[in-house]
Amino acid sequence: MLAADQAFKLFMLHVVDIESRRVITIAPFLDLIIAWNQGVSFGMFQQESVLGQWVLVAFKAGAVALIGWWLWRAESRLTALALGLIAGGALGNGIDRVLYGAVADFFAFHILTANWQFRWYIFNIADVGIVAGVGLLLYESLLGGRPSASKSA
Repeated sequence: MLAADQAFKLFMLHVVDIESRRVITIAPFLDLIIAWNQGVSFGMFQQESVLGQWVLVAFKAGAVALIGWWLWRAESRLTALALGLIAGGALGNGIDRVLYGAVADFFAFHILTANWQFRWYIFNIADVGIVAGVGLLLYESLLGGRPSASKSA
């Protein structure tokens, strides 16, 4: 996850030069754009100061350390996969914060009609990994650990 995220970001920033192109329409519902997120998930806790950015880096480093400890103790492959996705995504966004002072987001899903519009949060590959990892943990904790119903004769 970390490698895919960083490779895509480097490609978009330095090969495609998305900052000068602004918007690349991929499909009627998907654009590639650049949005610099100075906060955390969904743009919460925006930090413009250097101190604020480093506080977020420190928080993320602590979270990744806890996830690494949990990963080391994981008892199932699904848990390990989920935690790896979360850690990789967190590290990918953390690298952005250190290198650029903000997280580079690119994917803009939307539905636009004459009478209505919906725009989802702009996100990146690291965010996909984090959400997928959390989804897998929820699946495993809610459904994956249940014993299967046995047939009674």
